Amino acid sequence: MSERRNSIFHRTSVRQYKEQPVEKEKVELMLRAAMAAPSSMNQQPWEYYVVTRRETIGRLSESTPYTGCAKGAPLVFAACYRRECLRPMYAHIDMSASVENLLLEADELGLGAVWMGIAPIEERMRTVREIIGLPDELEAFALIACGYPEKEQEQQDRYDAARVHYIEGL
Repeated sequence: MSERRNSIFHRTSVRQYKEQPVEKEKVELMLRAAMAAPSSMNQQPWEYYVVTRRETIGRLSESTPYTGCAKGAPLVFAACYRRECLRPMYAHIDMSASVENLLLEADELGLGAVWMGIAPIEERMRTVREIIGLPDELEAFALIACGYPEKEQEQQDRYDAARVHYIEGL
């Protein structure tokens, strides 16, 4: 039996990609993983835009000081959430779980991805809204550049026992 890679301990932020498109089947698997995330009161506030148009990716790569790495990606997901959800104060938490699921599935599929925060900075949210043409009922949450990694990289071991506190006993 072959040993399966554990994406939680393998996933890294990938910012350089091969010039190879991501198959639609893999895009759908990542979106399915994203939408399998837990959410407050099962509100599922997420909506995703899948961007492969080079001109739009170029504009998104210039939307913040931190999105430049998206320029070379064959695919960028724009993770958005509905303004009118059951518990709007939890939308960012729900979206974070959804984006993390997408990142883990990307790694599982042999892809690399990087999460680029947009929300809660209004100017960045507005810029992404304009570039993509989001309807009024949606807010931009994050951009995720995705593709086949240019090179393999190891994940850092971030475990710090000093940050773990046990409260034991009855």
